[in-house]
Amino acid sequence: KSPSPRQNMPIRYFIMKSSNLQNIDISQQKGIWSTTPSNERKLNGAFWESSVVYLIFSVQGSGCFQGFARMGSAIGCEKSQDWGSAGFGGVFKVDWIRKESIPFQFAHHLLNPWNDSKKVQ
Repeated sequence: KSPSPRQNMPIRYFIMKSSNLQNIDISQQKGIWSTTPSNERKLNGAFWESSVVYLIFSVQGSGCFQGFARMGSAIGCEKSQDWGSAGFGGVFKVDWIRKESIPFQFAHHLLNPWNDSKKVQ
C-alpha cells in the first residue's frame, strides 16, 4: 500500500458516550456509528485534518469503556434507522479495534489537558 497522504498529521482521540449498550452492539456488528449533529463538525474536521481518529466508546453510567475503534469515513448525510429517530445525524464507518469492557480505574492516570486535566472517562 502507498503511504497515507495524511501520515504526518496528528492523531486525534474522542470519547464517544452512548446512552445504551444496544447502540454499541449495533456499531460493533455493522461497523457504523452515528452521533448528534453538534458533534459531526468536530469529527469531520478531525477526520480530514488528522492521520487517524480514534473513538473510545463508553455507555453513560457504566463505569467503563466498551472498546475503541478507528473512524473509517467522514460523516455523510445518510441516516440510519438502527438508532431510531433520537436526534442523530449521518452515519459513518468505524473499524473496531478492541471490543472489551475496560473499567475507568485502568485509565485514571490519563488526564485531559483540554478539559482542566480531568481524568479521562
